[in-house]
Amino acid sequence: MITGKPLYLHLGAHRTGTSSFQMMLAENRDVLAGAGYDVAYPGRDDIPQGDLGLRLPSPRTADQWENRFVPAVAQELQRIATPDSHAMILSEENIPGRMIHFAAGQFYPAAEARLKTLAAAANAPVLRAVLVVRAYTELFVSAWRKRAEDNASDPFKAGHQNMLHMTGGWPDLLRLVISHLNVQELVVVEYAQRGRSVDMARLLVPDLADVPLREPARRMNHSATDAALIALQEKYHSGETLERASWQSIIAQHRGDKTSHGVSEFTKRQIRILEGRYNRHLDEISQMPGVVLLR
Repeated sequence: MITGKPLYLHLGAHRTGTSSFQMMLAENRDVLAGAGYDVAYPGRDDIPQGDLGLRLPSPRTADQWENRFVPAVAQELQRIATPDSHAMILSEENIPGRMIHFAAGQFYPAAEARLKTLAAAANAPVLRAVLVVRAYTELFVSAWRKRAEDNASDPFKAGHQNMLHMTGGWPDLLRLVISHLNVQELVVVEYAQRGRSVDMARLLVPDLADVPLREPARRMNHSATDAALIALQEKYHSGETLERASWQSIIAQHRGDKTSHGVSEFTKRQIRILEGRYNRHLDEISQMPGVVLLR
């Protein structure tokens, strides 16, 4: 296998400002290319020029990671690499896995197979990796709401007990990153400390400190209100299929209705449990050798 470009890897995670970071990469593609970096990110949320397509294994196909998935991912990374670059900046929140498993009480169950796939396909060191972590209460709520915008979803309360008894967490994911990626430096940033996207870029790639990066114009937050989610779920559960423009139109129609209908709430007791776990996990991460935690 051809040795690939050294990587600077932004691992996301989900619902931690990844789209904003990728918009910054899109805004600065020309500057980053001039500084010797290939840039790779997917085109979710209409991010310009986002064409990264990493096909990584699911829990069901995890045992096929080497033969089925490594060749395709290696080909994708080689497609993006250019002859004159010296490294690749890669941002992809789905490297650990998908959010859909949270409601079943599983925290990125295919992460090990996915990380092994990426490591084998890249066949190069990860010079620095950055992972943004978020409190479990906020993460689970935000993940459910995002998925409910364009999918029929079980009620949020249906997953309460599974989320309270979640298998794994941030420390377990980081141990897998350390075990399976050839990471020279690993930085974990708590969500509230992430700052501007250009600051995140310089945290990920310290050599960008003197490169004049542009912060993209702030995009309006078009997250669905409770009223919009109720309207959307009624349509999905009645069997309707909505194109992106249609469900975004429904979100826009209900944007002014800020009334809380409790569609994605934990009880006070559940919040205490999850907050306690998150704080213990941050303390555990802070003690991990080779990990820098910004909290």
